Amino acid sequence: MELKQTDQTLLEQMRITEFDIENRKLLLALSDEDFKRLKDYRAIIEGRVDALVEAFYQMQTSVAEIALLIGDADTLDRLKNAQRRYVLDLFSGLYDLEYVNNRLRIGLVHKRIGVEPKLYLSAINTLKSLLLEIIFETLTDKSERQGMLAALDKLLLFDITLVFETYIRSLVSEIEISKEKSERYACALEEKVRERTQQLEELTRVDSLTGLLSVRYLNETLTRTLRIAQRRHEPVSIVYMDINEFKVINDNHGHPHGDHILRAVGAAIKKISREEDCCFRYGGDEFCLILPNCQEEQARERYVNRLSSEINQCFKNVTLSVGIVQTGPDKYGEPDTLIRKADEQMYAAKKASKIDDRIGDAVDVGKTA
Repeated sequence: MELKQTDQTLLEQMRITEFDIENRKLLLALSDEDFKRLKDYRAIIEGRVDALVEAFYQMQTSVAEIALLIGDADTLDRLKNAQRRYVLDLFSGLYDLEYVNNRLRIGLVHKRIGVEPKLYLSAINTLKSLLLEIIFETLTDKSERQGMLAALDKLLLFDITLVFETYIRSLVSEIEISKEKSERYACALEEKVRERTQQLEELTRVDSLTGLLSVRYLNETLTRTLRIAQRRHEPVSIVYMDINEFKVINDNHGHPHGDHILRAVGAAIKKISREEDCCFRYGGDEFCLILPNCQEEQARERYVNRLSSEINQCFKNVTLSVGIVQTGPDKYGEPDTLIRKADEQMYAAKKASKIDDRIGDAVDVGKTA
């Protein structure tokens, strides 16, 4: 199980080991002789460290940017104590995991409080110049002085690389976090767009007046239904119907009343339909139904008798003309052909109904005479 970042030390996070530290020292040519020189010089530094730290912060606070970052006397006192420990650590002769971890923390703290790299390098340069003054003052032997200066240069460079690695790692982490946030936001936005698109598609799929499917998806749905039926060797029935004398109804009673009838027909169709049935408002007062695994006689029973019964509960004088075409399971027609045939049968039924009405009217007249 991977540990959270807050449960890891900086050394663990950056995967710095004792072996890595020794390798870094070799790369910078830091030797045991250098460590001994620095350690042997510690006593001199201890006697001058307080004055050095005071001089260091006098020079630092004269820079407006740095003074603004420090901010107040309490912070300055804490920084002086930290700097005193750092100077003494430079001459400790012991540059182990603890020493390295402290350098890493300096880089992290500098990044968190907003110290730019140029300001950190400026501070290192200031500290180095103060240390050089002490070294030149106290070491008169040229060879010894050169050895001390070289050792100090290499150690400061060792520290700078550690600080900057932490600084860079912090920047990279910020970028990664920002990237993750952006990706999460983008995913959330994509999901919202997908939801909105789905809602819009749903709105376009459904006829707003009747609640039935929109005719624009009729051919696509019928094609898909026929393919499934062919694989399963099942019949499909297509029902085409319209409301008789609907124009007369609109003319005599107004379009709001006509809309009320359309809504009632749509509700009746949905009520008696199976889940797998696809019911469309074809346009105006015409409707088209796709009935998978349904034979013509079953369709007639369901959508002529039962549907008429449902509609008559609301409107006594509203009737439908219906055309039904079955395709499969042996042979399947093309979608456009099937719809056209169902439409033709519906008009044939309407025509027959009008003839029956005229015959009935003539019979009534003959009886009266």
